[in-house]
Amino acid sequence: MSSVETLQSAYAAFAHNDPSLLIGAMAPDIQWNEAEGNPLADRNPYVGAQAVGEGVFGRLLAAIDGFTVAPDRFVDGGDDVIVFGRYSGTMKHSGAKLDAPFCHAYRFVDDRIVSFQQYTDSAQWARVMP
Repeated sequence: MSSVETLQSAYAAFAHNDPSLLIGAMAPDIQWNEAEGNPLADRNPYVGAQAVGEGVFGRLLAAIDGFTVAPDRFVDGGDDVIVFGRYSGTMKHSGAKLDAPFCHAYRFVDDRIVSFQQYTDSAQWARVMP
């Protein structure tokens, strides 16, 4: 399976609240970075799948009802894949709505994700997320 196909499958599974395909594609020492200014960037870089699962995915699901990551375009650069799309959901603590664009930059080595960089409207994230 190509890098872009791996990510297409992972995003499809994540749409059903299943991050296991994405986590399973990560290298043991993945370097994961949330966008500067995003409240989840407080632990950058997240190193390893467990840190990403607990520090990013766990916190997102705990804070946001109906959280979605909807990709609309994948740019296949071989070992580098860029994904464009939108986040949405409702903050549990306030009812505030999240509707933010994203760009995800992945790097693969030997069919494993070794790095991730998020780009998004971090001002919106900071405004709505505690």
